[in-house]
Amino acid sequence: MLFTLNKTDSVANRFLAELRDVSIQQDRMRFRRNQERLGEIMAYEISKKLRYEQKEVQTPLGTAPINVPADEPVIGTILRAGLPFQQGFLNFFDRSQAAFITAYRKVKKSGDFIIKIDHIATPSLDDRTLILCDTMLATGQSVVEVCKELLAQYNIKTLHIAAVIASAEGIEHVKAHLPKANIWVCAIDEEMTTRAYIVPGLGDAGDLAYGEKLH
Repeated sequence: MLFTLNKTDSVANRFLAELRDVSIQQDRMRFRRNQERLGEIMAYEISKKLRYEQKEVQTPLGTAPINVPADEPVIGTILRAGLPFQQGFLNFFDRSQAAFITAYRKVKKSGDFIIKIDHIATPSLDDRTLILCDTMLATGQSVVEVCKELLAQYNIKTLHIAAVIASAEGIEHVKAHLPKANIWVCAIDEEMTTRAYIVPGLGDAGDLAYGEKLH
């Protein structure tokens, strides 16, 4: 399943526009906050797909039946760019546990790259719903390799992959290698540079959120 947020006009488009805007995005705090807002909106959309159970709530004047989530998803992210986006999810899924994965591109002499996973910090994902958040889904290789590693270790019940901006190529890569995953994106861009940056995209999300890194 593929869900694209900006196919429907909403206030989310303003937050996405500010993330892309080369002048507004220089305000790091606003850049992080706009990711967080989009994470909150996406969390609401994904919440519609969760399992619910009825609960009786005691009010001052009686009881009211209401459907509430039967379980809480684990909210994961790939460090570091996805942290503000993940925080938006955690604001809404405020009873959820979190997972953190360190993965990076290792460039070979040929110019190609492979994905190296350094560290995984996660609660048990057995029979759990996992929402993996990453701001940019470019080639899709990082997300696929991380998910394959987690699926090899745990019996994940349902997998959701959420991104702010994805490339069309990245979407197809995820579909091909993770056919059971649900993909949630705010926008899809058609092109990538030779260095695998999404065009028009928004630039380097990690650097814009936290400053340029030396290594």
